[in-house]
Amino acid sequence: MTNVYEMNPNEYNLKLAEALKKIPEFKQPDWSRLVKSGASKERPIDDPDFWHKRAGSILRQIYKKKIVGVNRLRTKYGSKKNRGMKPEEFRKGSGKIIRTILQQADKAGFTEIAKDIKDVRSKKPGRQLTKKGKDFLEAIN
Repeated sequence: MTNVYEMNPNEYNLKLAEALKKIPEFKQPDWSRLVKSGASKERPIDDPDFWHKRAGSILRQIYKKKIVGVNRLRTKYGSKKNRGMKPEEFRKGSGKIIRTILQQADKAGFTEIAKDIKDVRSKKPGRQLTKKGKDFLEAIN
């Protein structure tokens, strides 16, 4: 077993995406072929493996940061919107894609909603990896 941090992130995400294809819970919904990945994009996603690559990337982010919510992930996957002659502005990524992937990870048993943390507001603070999820991510070579 190698540490997730030791591997090249691009290679690791591709290997993780291949492993996620074999898990039945991580199935790409039909609507995802028609939507953009954020308000800043002009066209829908062309990559046929986008869903599994994004799912692998999200799981790796949760591994790195311990507890992550949808809003923080939307900010991470956002980009600048081209507004013609006006200056570019930052727009967040698609929340529906991220939310659906997190729900699939919950169903697979890789993540769970984090319990209330001391000195943090009482709302749901986000998702965290379970033991099964950590073992799965660390088993990728």
